[in-house]
Amino acid sequence: MANKRSSAHSDFANVWEEDRFFMRLALRQAVKAQGRTSPNPLVGAVIVSNGQLIASAYHQRAGTPHAEINAIAKAKGMTKGATLYVTLEPCSHHGRTPPCCEAVWRSGIKRVVVGMGDPNPLVAGQGIRFLREKGVEVSTDMLTDECQRINRPFCRWITTGLPWVIMKAGVSLDGKIAARSGHSGWITNEASRHYVHQLRDRVDAILVGVGTGLVDNPALTTRLRGTGHRDPLRVVLDRELRLPVSARMLTEKSSAGTVIFCGHDAAVSKKKQLELNGAVVLPVALGSDALLDLREVLAELGRRQVTSLLVEGGSKVHASFWSQALVQQVNLFFAPIFLGAEGVPLLANLGLDRVDQATRLREIRHRRFGDDMMIEGLVSSAG
Repeated sequence: MANKRSSAHSDFANVWEEDRFFMRLALRQAVKAQGRTSPNPLVGAVIVSNGQLIASAYHQRAGTPHAEINAIAKAKGMTKGATLYVTLEPCSHHGRTPPCCEAVWRSGIKRVVVGMGDPNPLVAGQGIRFLREKGVEVSTDMLTDECQRINRPFCRWITTGLPWVIMKAGVSLDGKIAARSGHSGWITNEASRHYVHQLRDRVDAILVGVGTGLVDNPALTTRLRGTGHRDPLRVVLDRELRLPVSARMLTEKSSAGTVIFCGHDAAVSKKKQLELNGAVVLPVALGSDALLDLREVLAELGRRQVTSLLVEGGSKVHASFWSQALVQQVNLFFAPIFLGAEGVPLLANLGLDRVDQATRLREIRHRRFGDDMMIEGLVSSAG
């Protein structure tokens, strides 16, 4: 009897290890489409038969077949009795593509291992329920944390309607993002800037305040070698519409649009000029701090299917997002320089009286870029 229990335990451990191994392969597939599937999630799938990998695939772009469908097609009829590993619960509703769970069942797949449930209210367990009702064995919660990690923007957007907000800045060792004139120049080195462009390539939109637009005149494009990269939507907070029509983000060639948020009292004539130069100008209410209502801004971006937003400043913009608890992730690039007390701080006027009032980051990650050091972390309250 003891030998049977030992053998059963060994078999269970072997299956568990095999499930983890193939789910990791599915995760590697999923992240191949970073920055390309929005507003859909990243999803990877692999099909295994008798411990042998039959097919692997991922969801490549919104509106195209999902990962499961791609994997089934690549398996070329070798799916009967096989196991499907998929990072996200197969969908059960008709969207731009048919429901995946029906295709999985009809393919003859015997077992499905799911990384995480789909937070989309249109799915939310129904895909798993459908498969079980059809006699397919379903195992859930395999490497769930890893599966959720790659889809944080999607999870936030699909449940709240708001994008995942990343605060990014190049910072001196004494916490400044620009010299006293407001000029930021190149605080960080080329390796750090290259990684920032990789970040831009993976997010839906990038946001700056009009001060940054006037001082630095950024194009807010993705500058990476080769082909296949993309520019995010450019977003500017400009209460009084001070951005000139000659700004680089309006004149430099790009496939991405520019959205400018202004106050309701902004000049109609300037609004028309900016729109004639390709911008979308959207008036929003003012918040209690007499600045543009950031929650209304984020809600509008969410309606436009922006699931991730990279906030690049400046100081007042960072402080407004931070003080209103609208930031979920921080990526700070520290350069080995000092700009002094008169330099522009990363966060202006937080109004904290005690150290214990400060928000702490969690899940901290460090990365070196030559002499620069990046600190990445999640805000404690972030979902």
